[in-house]
Amino acid sequence: MAKKTTPKPVVSKLLSPADVPPVPTELPPPVPPRKRPTRPVQPARTKPAKATPAKASPAKAAKANPVADALAHSGATATDNRPTAAAGSPTEAPADRLNQIFEGLKQKSTAKQAIYRNTLAAFDCLRLVSQELVLELTRKLTPLDSSVVIEYRSINDMEFHIRFSGDLLVFVMHSNIVTFPDDYGPMASKYVEADFRRRFFGHIMAYNFMADSIKYQRLNDPGYLVGRLLVNIDNHYCLEGAQQLELPDNDMSDNHICPEAMKLFVESAMIAAVNNDLIAPPLPEIQKISVKQKLENQQVSRGSKVGFSFSAQQVI
Repeated sequence: MAKKTTPKPVVSKLLSPADVPPVPTELPPPVPPRKRPTRPVQPARTKPAKATPAKASPAKAAKANPVADALAHSGATATDNRPTAAAGSPTEAPADRLNQIFEGLKQKSTAKQAIYRNTLAAFDCLRLVSQELVLELTRKLTPLDSSVVIEYRSINDMEFHIRFSGDLLVFVMHSNIVTFPDDYGPMASKYVEADFRRRFFGHIMAYNFMADSIKYQRLNDPGYLVGRLLVNIDNHYCLEGAQQLELPDNDMSDNHICPEAMKLFVESAMIAAVNNDLIAPPLPEIQKISVKQKLENQQVSRGSKVGFSFSAQQVI
């Protein structure tokens, strides 16, 4: 039987320095790169130069564009005859401008506040005398006919009503202070001319409506101005309106707000309302009505009161 032989491992032999090939001292020359074929160079395109316009003279430039010239020199303007400031550089306000505002507020605004307080006091006085009149008339009329109702009703701080029979008096105080042209009413009097603050007035109006107009919300029913009370800074008054009012002399220097004067105003307004009845419109005017008039009970609402004639050429 043959013996198996195992191959011996091959051991690599180490190279001695003498057997190592020498390193070349010079490198081979580099390989030159491939040259690409050159293309023919085309001449560059040149744009034609723009012609520069000749500079215009300043006078011609101003005529050519006046808006741009105005904007270039716009700025704040002075109010004390100083030249106009350059754009973006507002001039300093005159020193007396603040004093002008202060004097205007001190004289006019404080005067109007005082007149408003006087008017409100006069309106409160009207309230008191109206309530007293309603109580006094109720005591006299109730034993005769209890169905006749005389009623005072406060609406708000600037309005109250007096209802009696079929009439309704509406007293309204306006919240603003007013003035009038120089030729109106008391404006030309020496009393008003003596103090410019007397040219301003608070005013209270008295209107006469049909009581059912308010009750049934007949919005198109008319109302009539019976009288207007003007109150000034001295707590003096001027009363104007229907000639049925027992109008005092309109020299305001003698007319002082007092309960007696306010009572006279309310009594005169009630007398003017009682003595003027509602006049129905002619038959041809109510032959045709709209559905709106039917729904709002306006068949006879276009009637008007007669007998109101007004002083101071007032047209109502």
